[in-house]
Amino acid sequence: MHIEIDHISMTYQSPDGEVEALRDVCFSVEDRSFVSIVGPSGCGKSTLLSILAGLEHPTEGEVRVDGVPIRGPTEKIGFMPQRDQLFEWRSIWRNVLLGPEVRGDNTKERREMVRTLLSDYALYAFRDSSPSQLSGGMRQRCALIRTLALEPGVLLLDEPFSALDYQTRLAVSADIARIIRQKGKTAILVTHDISEAISMSDRIVVLSHRPGTVRAVHDLTELHGIGPMERRGSPAFQKRFNQIWEELDVNV
Repeated sequence: MHIEIDHISMTYQSPDGEVEALRDVCFSVEDRSFVSIVGPSGCGKSTLLSILAGLEHPTEGEVRVDGVPIRGPTEKIGFMPQRDQLFEWRSIWRNVLLGPEVRGDNTKERREMVRTLLSDYALYAFRDSSPSQLSGGMRQRCALIRTLALEPGVLLLDEPFSALDYQTRLAVSADIARIIRQKGKTAILVTHDISEAISMSDRIVVLSHRPGTVRAVHDLTELHGIGPMERRGSPAFQKRFNQIWEELDVNV
């Protein structure tokens, strides 16, 4: 699915007056591509993701998916938050089927699709386990399968690896990037981790300090076709890292 972010601005009302979070943000995301958004803390990254999900309405501008404006939550878009938000009182099987249950679509065909996803990613043997019995990486894969169970065309990922330790984060981010590409999804990731963005993405959008504006867009053409872990050892990876680090201007 093709996404257009068209002149998005967002201003909040606070007890101290207006707070401008985003200003005139414009970029597009091609069908089946993976785009990461990076920027300093407080620049509006998560706000932009909420607007893309239809959870918030921009002050100005609009988001379009395949030419259709997003006015609220839609089945076209799946959202994967920072925490896995698996329910301890439900088994893994019942957790990943939560969306279809809520939607009233817990059909035999849907259950078979979820069974295949769990099997493909080595989680079917844990279907009767509770979330606390799984590692952090396994829980994140379950959270992704729960999102994929609703078959969205677009996946929004809000720092989904931030709670994991470094080694697990490397492995899980690479695994999830592979799953998303295998499933042919359009994906947008918000992250503070420049290395993570470069290793997973086709393009990277760099936002400025608040109010967030598009400071640069990097097309990682030279890294296309290279896996996330392999990218990290390439000279092109370090070159892009240095460019984006300078653009973030983190010391301001």
